[in-house]
Amino acid sequence: MSHPDLPNIDRTLFSAPTADTVFADQPSTHPPRILLLYGSLRARSFSRLVVEEAARLLEAMGAETRVFNPRGLPLADAEEATHPKVRELRELAQWSEGMVWCSPERHGAMTGIMKTQIDWIPLSIGGMRPTQGKTLAVMQVCGGSQSFNAVNQLRVLGRWMRMVTIPNQSSVPKAFTEFDDDDRMLPSPYYNRIVDVMEELMKFTLLIRDRSDYLTDRYSERVESAEDVSKRVNQRSM
Repeated sequence: MSHPDLPNIDRTLFSAPTADTVFADQPSTHPPRILLLYGSLRARSFSRLVVEEAARLLEAMGAETRVFNPRGLPLADAEEATHPKVRELRELAQWSEGMVWCSPERHGAMTGIMKTQIDWIPLSIGGMRPTQGKTLAVMQVCGGSQSFNAVNQLRVLGRWMRMVTIPNQSSVPKAFTEFDDDDRMLPSPYYNRIVDVMEELMKFTLLIRDRSDYLTDRYSERVESAEDVSKRVNQRSM
């Protein structure tokens, strides 16, 4: 098959993806590492309770989980990145292979607590990209009727953070009616949906975690990198 006429392409940096290259790496054997974030500081935070239910499900499916407590996390840029809570969050983001974000909906949007956590995770830390190519599941809890405003916003942020956001999602209406006195979620279609979402997150994480570098390798960045190398070499020869 003849190559199409692509005069703007650098053939030395152009690579057509194939099934062999996608699945070349051997799968990891350690448990998938999942970080869970919630968006409320209330003593009885329903986003936290949903996240705790999600963590139990993920552990039952073989994952290793960490739940970040946002209490004490300063507003973005209000403190230096050396702040203990900021360091903790960033280290967990780098440790993770997938994430769960769950926010209450407040005034038709995610909470400031939720956004602050995401704002403290930059696209790059010392050459490392703590979110790129990692999986993400988004969920929300509602005080009233079911809404999807918060999960829709979280999807936008997930895309901006270059994460692989799974198709399924969860929105729990009237969350205060969905938990018993021991803060465990009652059986319901809403609980079943959370099971579905965590199951899908595990599947996507197992598919993607060993291929993240390959999946996020981009032609434009290869071109830019090659140009930088060329400039350095030319400068040395002057």
